[in-house]
Parts: sequence; C-alpha cells; structure tokens
Amino acid sequence: MSLSRRAVLAAAVTTALAGCTRSATGAAGGPATPGTAGNPTTPGSPGSTPKGGAPRPVGRTTGATPPAVTRAQIVARYRHAKPRHWSLETPGIVRALPTTERVIALTFDACGGPGGDGYDRRLIDFLRRREVPATLFLNSRWIDANRAVFRELAREPLFEIANHGTRHRPLSVNGRSAYGIAGTRDAGEVYDEVAGNRAKLTRSLGAPPRFFRPGTAYSDEIAVRIAADLGERVVGFTVNGDGGATLGPGEVRRTVAKARPGSIVICHMNHPEGGTAEGIIGAVPHLLASGHRFVRLSDQVH
Repeated sequence: MSLSRRAVLAAAVTTALAGCTRSATGAAGGPATPGTAGNPTTPGSPGSTPKGGAPRPVGRTTGATPPAVTRAQIVARYRHAKPRHWSLETPGIVRALPTTERVIALTFDACGGPGGDGYDRRLIDFLRRREVPATLFLNSRWIDANRAVFRELAREPLFEIANHGTRHRPLSVNGRSAYGIAGTRDAGEVYDEVAGNRAKLTRSLGAPPRFFRPGTAYSDEIAVRIAADLGERVVGFTVNGDGGATLGPGEVRRTVAKARPGSIVICHMNHPEGGTAEGIIGAVPHLLASGHRFVRLSDQVH
C-alpha cells in the first residue's frame, strides 16, 4: 500500500471515531477518497429497488439463519489463530457493491455511548419523504437510549437494520487498538461484540441481522471469519461521507455527490447537530438526477 493511500485510510478512521463520541462542536476532519474495491458476489433480484427509488419490501424473516454456534465453540475454533491483517481493507470485508449498475448504498451508523446517543430526525424524515432506502447500523447502547425510535425504524421496510456492535469496539482477536480505542482482546470477546447486539436485534426484528460494522470499522481477518460463523458479513465503506459527523453540510454534499456507481457511503445518524442531514439533503437529488438509484445492502449483497 502506498504512503498516500495509508494517509487517506488513517484520516478516514480518525474521523469515523469522532462520529460516535464527538461533542456538539465536533472536530476537524476530511473525507476519505472514494474507491471501488469490494468483494464480488452475484446480486439477485429479491428486494430490488424500482426506478422510483423506493424498495420493494423484504420480509424481516427472509434469509437463511445459520446453525447455532456457541461462545465456547468459537473460542475453541480460533484459540490459536493468528491474524495477518489489521485495517479497513482486511480480506473478507465488503467495501463496495458487487455491481456496475448506477446504484449506491447509503449506510448510517448510530454508535451510542457518551456523546453518541443523539438521533438525526431531520435526516431520517428526508429519506422517508424521498423514499430513499438505507441501511442503518445500530449499536446496542444507541438502541437502549432510543427505544421508541428504534421500534419505529424497525417497522419500516425502507430501512434495513444492521449490527454495529454491543460496545462499539474494533474487532480483534489479539487486543489490537485503532486510534486509541481498545479492540476486543480474543475470540471470545469478538463473539460477545457481535452476538450481544445480534441477539437484541433478532428479538426485536424477528430475524437476525445480516451485516456487521465494527466500531472504527477496523477488524482482522479472524474476527471477520467469526462474524461470518455467526451469520453476519462485515461491512466497511467506499466513501466516508460525513467524516465521522465532523464535516460541514457543504463538504458532506460535495463528498457524497461524487460517489461512484457501486459505492457504499458511510455517514452518521446520531449527531443531529452536525452537517450530515443538510449535506445528504443536498447530495441525494443531484445523484438521482444523474441517474443513480439507492439501495439497501441486502438488495445487492447476498
């Protein structure tokens, strides 16, 4: 990896961390340069998005439920595994949609915890008015702080609910940290980080979530495999749309508006004081006018 590419990735993670715990005043940060890498799979037709942008409903109980796996089994299976990768680009992470069509996946994190329990209602209401589907990565702590809102969002087929972890930690089997945030220390803690919120979401949705995004978006390949054993694919991003909720509305609009076909855009829905809502409101009409459609992850990633 080139030095310039490393610098871009470092900036992306730094700002992504800020989106989960920053104060109302925020912090300076810049967007990641859009890329096109991903994990090709074959897209299917269920839940596809029609021309107008609104998705056809996908039943909350569709999709195969993986065989039950226990914490003890995960610990035994991966006790001696030694990871070789630790980054935003770890093998196995979904970082773009497997298509050349003019489709874009908007994803919004709600990280929870101190300074991260807010709810950007203006953003969500805009997506509803324009019938723009999105995937919402919700942390267990955010759900606990926003029970009524969570129930409301979970009922809407426009939105797909995904797993953003139990304690919002980087996903590591050997205690790696990302920008000062301590990761999970072993395979058992990886299991806890994924499975804790997975169980909460399954009880509420009637079916388990299909996708997982770690805190800071960092993981190693062993942790990615553990998530897969639990039935979830780890998702990164192509475009860092709001710089971890630190960018102003103009910067968000310009960054998101430049998203290429197949991009997964990461933004945040837990900082209503930030520029995310206004930036998205400015970027979405531009992308629609240029012939793009918006999809949930499950509409393209199978």
